[in-house]
Amino acid sequence: MASGFPNQAKILRGAFVEYGLSLPPLFVVFQFNPLTITRTRSATSTNSEKRRELLKSSFVGGVANDPGGMFKDFRAGQTLSVKDETIGFDIRLDATDKLNRGDAITEQFGIAPQLSTLELMITPKNQSVMGGLATLLLGGAKGSFAFFSEDTNPPIILFVWGRKKVLPVNITSLQIKEEEFSTDLNPTRATITVALEVIEGPNLPFLYTKTLKEVMSALNLANIGDIANTIVPA
Repeated sequence: MASGFPNQAKILRGAFVEYGLSLPPLFVVFQFNPLTITRTRSATSTNSEKRRELLKSSFVGGVANDPGGMFKDFRAGQTLSVKDETIGFDIRLDATDKLNRGDAITEQFGIAPQLSTLELMITPKNQSVMGGLATLLLGGAKGSFAFFSEDTNPPIILFVWGRKKVLPVNITSLQIKEEEFSTDLNPTRATITVALEVIEGPNLPFLYTKTLKEVMSALNLANIGDIANTIVPA
C-alpha cells in the first residue's frame, strides 16, 4: 500500500529461506512482520566436589579463612554451560488483499501454499514426494532430495530479519491457528506461533550475525560516560 510519502524508507520484511540447494526450494516472506519477538539465552551451572571443598575451606566457623584471597577465582570448580539461543514469535497470514486484487492462486487455495511451505520446513527432505520425482528426472540418486547435507533431517532454515540478522535455525515448534475459510474450506487467515533454535557454531550465517553483534557492542562504548552514574565495586 502506498504511504503518500515518496521519500519514506521501505520497511524490510522478515523471511524464512532454506539454506542450500534442494528440491523443492522452500521460502516464506512474512506478509506482516511480527509485532514482538522473544529471544531467550539461558545457561546452567554445575558445581564439582572440588568447588564444594574450596568453599568449605574458605570459611571456618562462619568467618572467612582468607579474606584477601577467597574471591580470586569466582568459578573455581564450577562449569557453566550456555545453551543455544531460542527465538519465538507469531506470523500472521491474511488472504484479503490478494483476494481483492483477484489473485488466481489465492482465490483457489487461500493461504494454503504458505502454510504448506512452513510445514515442509519442519519435515525431513526424504519424505518429499515431489522432490523425489524431480530428482529422478534430473538423474539423481533415488531418495536423495538435498544436495548439500543429509536429507534424513529437516532442512536448515535461515531466519532473515533485516540486514544485520541472518541466523541458521531449527524450527522446533509450529502451532498453526486457522481462523477463516473459503467456501472450499481453504484457510484464508491464520496465526502461526513458531519456536526456533539457533544453530550456533562455525557456520557463515551465524558468524556473520555474531560479528555484527560485536560491532554493535563496540558502538555502545559511546555511552561509557553513563557509568559515572553507577556504583561499580572495586
